[in-house]
Amino acid sequence: RRLLAGRYELIEKIGEGGMAVVYKARCRLLNRYVAIKILRPEFTKDETFVDNFKKESQAAAGLTHPNIVSVFDVGKEGNINFIVMELVEGKPLSQIIAEKGKMDYKEVIDISRQIASALSLAHKNQIIHRDVKPHNVLINSNGVAKLADFGIARAVDQSNVTESNKV
Repeated sequence: RRLLAGRYELIEKIGEGGMAVVYKARCRLLNRYVAIKILRPEFTKDETFVDNFKKESQAAAGLTHPNIVSVFDVGKEGNINFIVMELVEGKPLSQIIAEKGKMDYKEVIDISRQIASALSLAHKNQIIHRDVKPHNVLINSNGVAKLADFGIARAVDQSNVTESNKV
């Protein structure tokens, strides 16, 4: 098993996206399970991708909310760039929709309210997620929705907010 930063023991791959692969890991220091997102090797030579990866961790780390996946640590070891996050035991909303098909409207409203609450906090902190979709919403075993993957989130400065025809 691979050990990152002398403390994170990679256990198994649990997901992947366009820029990164996510692993379940155990933090040896705090003796707890975490999720570690590792930037794909083909992007480590591309400064733009590495910058976006760092921005994701910085954007998400500043947000503490029950409906946002917590970021615990960020690091680089050799050419491996990684983010250590809360491990959400559950499923992506996209998988739940694929398995169940049509969802009960009360469940849809409950999930929507949770995600709206998470987005409200992000927006109050000048962060726009920019990729809200069922694949980036994790539902834990207690039915709590957690917004993940701030990969293309962008801190908004005043020039972006006041410029016409710009988000």
